[in-house]
Amino acid sequence: MRVLLVEDEKRLTDLLRNGLSGEGFAVDVAHDGPDGLWMATENAYDVIVLDVMLPRMNGYTVCARLRAADVWTPILMLTAKDGVHDEAEALDTGADDYLSKPFSYVVLLARLRALVRRGGPARPVSLVVGDLTVDPAGLRCRRGETDIPLTPKEFAVLHGLARRPGEVVSKAELLAQAWDFAFDGDPNIVEVYISALRRKIDAPFDRRSLVTVRGAGYRLEA
Repeated sequence: MRVLLVEDEKRLTDLLRNGLSGEGFAVDVAHDGPDGLWMATENAYDVIVLDVMLPRMNGYTVCARLRAADVWTPILMLTAKDGVHDEAEALDTGADDYLSKPFSYVVLLARLRALVRRGGPARPVSLVVGDLTVDPAGLRCRRGETDIPLTPKEFAVLHGLARRPGEVVSKAELLAQAWDFAFDGDPNIVEVYISALRRKIDAPFDRRSLVTVRGAGYRLEA
């Protein structure tokens, strides 16, 4: 799952990025309003964490402009302010949820998962490809009635494929989905996780649902 974090406090940004990465999110970061607006309109995210007090353009304006541009990615708005008027303004400009600083990381994570579960109007709660079910909100995977334990990164790669069943997904697209915008490591790391997924979701069930399309990418079949 891919999240955009728009926050100008570096310490908080580092803490949230490290924590969310450990939970399987691919985290992109913007430190001011215009950069956050640009990234949110140019890339596909599962959820956006948006601070209100941002340099150059506040979070209310960013949120309103995204909705005006028909970008309906779920938004969790963060603010140091407190009070019903601030909450009402956040919701009125198009945010889906609101959390005042200081906040509990556990609560933030639970709210993000709830927003991912809710998703956009056309996004299902669970993704089903044949007898394989991928639950992005609960980070769960199962084949038939059998649960399949996956690491957060394995799940992120599988989620990127399950969102487009039957289609070829390139290595670059999987890197963007499962890692982050600034990833500069070896792109062949994707092959490592594809192999791990085959050992977990296919081999024990005598399936060959995860197909390599040479020179193009990978395809998840029913």
